[in-house]
Amino acid sequence: MGIKKQRLRIVVTGGAGFVGSHLVDKLLARGDNVIVIDNFFTGRKENVVQHFGNPRFELIRHDVVEPILIETNVMGTLNMLGLAKRIGARFLLTSTSEVYGDPLEHPQKETYWGNVNPIGVRSCYDEGKRTAETLTMDYHRGADVEVRIARIFNTYGPRMGIDDGRVVSNFVAQALRKQALTVYGDGKQTRSFQYVSDLVDGLVSLMEGEHIGPFNLGNPGEFTMLELAEVVKETVDSSATIDFRPNTADDPHMRKPDITKAKSLLNWEPRVSLREGLPRMVSDFQKRIEEEGRKL
Repeated sequence: MGIKKQRLRIVVTGGAGFVGSHLVDKLLARGDNVIVIDNFFTGRKENVVQHFGNPRFELIRHDVVEPILIETNVMGTLNMLGLAKRIGARFLLTSTSEVYGDPLEHPQKETYWGNVNPIGVRSCYDEGKRTAETLTMDYHRGADVEVRIARIFNTYGPRMGIDDGRVVSNFVAQALRKQALTVYGDGKQTRSFQYVSDLVDGLVSLMEGEHIGPFNLGNPGEFTMLELAEVVKETVDSSATIDFRPNTADDPHMRKPDITKAKSLLNWEPRVSLREGLPRMVSDFQKRIEEEGRKL
């Protein structure tokens, strides 16, 4: 059954990271008690410092597993599922669109099983998340753990790691630093980009709802890498140039979510367009890059 409208005690692993910290903001704002567990491998104390002193917020520096992709996604999930089983908690898995690999179905529905190269350079992450979904469903079927599964598509917004290697953060940081925007391959690969507040709303709707999933949570607006580069140029620096480089191995040719299921069962769909959300991210990046410059 769905969660009743009451104050909850929620553990957010990775809660000092990009998406996790925005989820923490939302949960605290609505009155929940939140415990954040983070190893600060990619998370930042600055993302949650505004909650220090809040009696409903607790931050624990701890690692559910060593930060290696396959171990994090598999053993970390297994550890948290075991905890959920012991205390009777609901468990929400933040999976990824990467479970679809280089899809042969477009757009991707939750019923699509994917096209993943199990020995490719990206396979540790892809297969790790696929295994995490398997474990989650096994605990649900075999141990009656109440679970929810979200498949998250490309997300952007304030608090992203400036040098985390994701395409939106790469383009924005390069444009702000007066560098050429790096496009791999011919730039015709497509992705769909959702603003972080839309994702958080989707996660909360899923967590509170009555449906297990998996649910695609993403913005179906589709952009080629060249189109994304042009939007970044329009937003940051129209004089920025583009540096074409050889494509990376196993890079998916296209990625776009079918969100029919989320719209129907969660009453959720994204509201923030790329051109609306990108300036907010640029403002955050600009402040942080300027702070970095002052520290040098």
